Amino acid sequence: MKIHRIDARDLPDLWFQAVHDILDSGRRFTIDRGSYAGQTRLEYDFFTGHVRYPGAHPLLPDIPPSCGIPNPVEESYIYGGEGYERSYIEYLMTGEKAPGESYTYGERLTRAPITGQKLSWWKEGNREIVDIRDVDGRTVFEEKGRLYLNQIEWVIDTYRRFGHRNNQMVLQVAHPTDLTLVDPPCLRSLDTRIQDGALHFAVYFRSWDLWGGMPANLAGIQNLKEYMAAEIGVDDGEMIVESKGLHLYGYAEELAKLRCLR
Repeated sequence: MKIHRIDARDLPDLWFQAVHDILDSGRRFTIDRGSYAGQTRLEYDFFTGHVRYPGAHPLLPDIPPSCGIPNPVEESYIYGGEGYERSYIEYLMTGEKAPGESYTYGERLTRAPITGQKLSWWKEGNREIVDIRDVDGRTVFEEKGRLYLNQIEWVIDTYRRFGHRNNQMVLQVAHPTDLTLVDPPCLRSLDTRIQDGALHFAVYFRSWDLWGGMPANLAGIQNLKEYMAAEIGVDDGEMIVESKGLHLYGYAEELAKLRCLR
């Protein structure tokens, strides 16, 4: 396997370099299962990107008018606007889930049920195993007799209370039982690190649509990072992204060539 690495200044730079390079470095596969089964796509064996200033604006790709193609992501899709009932920020940072959705990233991040043995230890007051905190309605809350964890607020609270040198603060999206889903979450985890007075994210996607998915996902994740950094009281930091399945679908190849003037 070939590990493809990109060092980028900001998010548009990361996207452009990844789109440009996959036309030469991507391997063509036929999709066996999942979205677009039976079609082909270009895919990196393994991709890693280091973005030094992910908060630099604009967050979305730069598409020169001379290319004659639309931006793969509309700003209204990220922040809300005409034609969108729910913004991507809401999808990522709130627990709202529409009928027919098996999950949302926001549900996993802000409304994770505390169940099983962990709940038993919690109720027993076993502080040797469980970090028991007040049911404050924000970090831990109760609905219809069930306890839920807001991972975002828990991580913020932990950094505030216990300091910045902590390697435990991972925002988890994946569940072991996701293997049973026909279309399991692409985003698996948002790992956090505070270093040199700034909050940094390490992001992992199991599978990742390069043309429209990457810019939308990272714009939303950057907004989440900025919110958490402000709440913790540190600067907004860098971003490291990884995927063993960053790909360009067949329909987007011609668009990618137009954007790269190829």
